[in-house]
Amino acid sequence: MGEMVMDHEEQIPRKYPTKEDMLSRVARYEDLKGFDGGLADSNMPSAMRFLFNVIGFQPPATEDSGVGSPVGALAARMSSIKISEGFNLGYCEALPGKGPMMHNHDTNETFICMTGMWRASWETENNKVEHIDLNPLDVISFPPGAIRRFENVTDGPSDQYSILMFIIS
Repeated sequence: MGEMVMDHEEQIPRKYPTKEDMLSRVARYEDLKGFDGGLADSNMPSAMRFLFNVIGFQPPATEDSGVGSPVGALAARMSSIKISEGFNLGYCEALPGKGPMMHNHDTNETFICMTGMWRASWETENNKVEHIDLNPLDVISFPPGAIRRFENVTDGPSDQYSILMFIIS
């Protein structure tokens, strides 16, 4: 990558990436490698889903470091754009009625409905569960520690996957 230089008035160093540099930061949806395991609920019939890790959350250098990826260690290894710049972006594909069980992370998780309808649920202080249904391009952002889940609630063919984008930071 080209050398960074700063003009006397600039606050951010400039970078001059080559086309090759930028091509290493392109992920084509058709080339993504999905993974359906690696998380605590992966084998539960109601939680079946495919995770496509597009950007970031590389696995730790050693498996016993105690640091884990919210997308699971195996999905983290299959990141299409292998960078570590403070966030992770990926897709979840699931059939109607499917999604992870209630869980929490020490990260912010933001979800964007791409296709279908997705239900974002969370637990309140009194163990009550609230939810909001998301239509295409709707966004919800869960704070770190919130116990949450998402589920494909699309009214349509039971064999048609819908897509939810996730951003984790």
